[in-house]
Amino acid sequence: MPLKPSDAIAAVIVTHNRPELLAHSLEVVAQQSHPVDWVIVVDNDDDPKVQDLLKQHAGDRGVYLASKHNLGGGGGFAYGFLHALALGADAVWCADDDGRPEGREVLATLLECAARHELEAVSPVVCNLEQPDRLAFPLRRGVQWRRLRSELIDPAHPEDDLLEGIASLFNGAVFSAHALERVGVPDYRLFIRGDEVEYHRRLQRSGLKFGTCLSTAYLHPDGSDEFKPILGGRMHTQYPDQPGKRFFTYRNRGYLMNQPGMRRLLPQEYARFAWFFLVQRRDPKGFGEWLRLHQLGRRERFERP
Repeated sequence: MPLKPSDAIAAVIVTHNRPELLAHSLEVVAQQSHPVDWVIVVDNDDDPKVQDLLKQHAGDRGVYLASKHNLGGGGGFAYGFLHALALGADAVWCADDDGRPEGREVLATLLECAARHELEAVSPVVCNLEQPDRLAFPLRRGVQWRRLRSELIDPAHPEDDLLEGIASLFNGAVFSAHALERVGVPDYRLFIRGDEVEYHRRLQRSGLKFGTCLSTAYLHPDGSDEFKPILGGRMHTQYPDQPGKRFFTYRNRGYLMNQPGMRRLLPQEYARFAWFFLVQRRDPKGFGEWLRLHQLGRRERFERP
């Protein structure tokens, strides 16, 4: 049951202690040319200012879900997705508090693209908020890394507006209710970091048709600094600048690499991070910490720091 323009749409935005950024996201989401039926905000900070912002921008369409416990991104989207289905939504549109659609036509473009290609889930291109011609996160196709929006277009087929089988899911993607039935909701245990990758893994294994619509975009702060090139740029590793982010990134990667569909990448995972820490950074202590966190994830020990 592919997405279609007549679907009842619930936008789900997860936020935590960033009302100023959330206001920008709400403004664009609530003013789409293809209107959303509900604007659901999951507030992991239980802040009355957020409820006021939602009322200001979405009016009666606003649905405020406060949580006195920080559910993270994974838990927040799980909570929002289930609530959207309970309201009767035919489809769910994801957004974040620090990003926003590039304009008022994004949702309409996504739904039109999904209907034409018979997609169950569709994502916009995720572009750098400050430099929209650049990608917010580098994207690997084969052995080549793409960093520009224009590099996603096939020169031999410039009219092709779909990158099938690849999507950035929690930054502007739309899912049909049928897709959620098949894939489930994001894994709360992951909290942050890797929850989107794990969800993408499930979507790939579901057999449902999905992809990235190349003719529209979602603007997000640049995240490319975390991806460190090795071996002259032929491969990359991920090294967040904050210890807390490294904890969740590496622990959750350990869990992910132990899942069906990902295990074949495990030898490459060890080789890449061993090279990065031991050869490039000359940091055996850092490699030991990476290994410890990776093993925590593989054993499904989901403690928080």
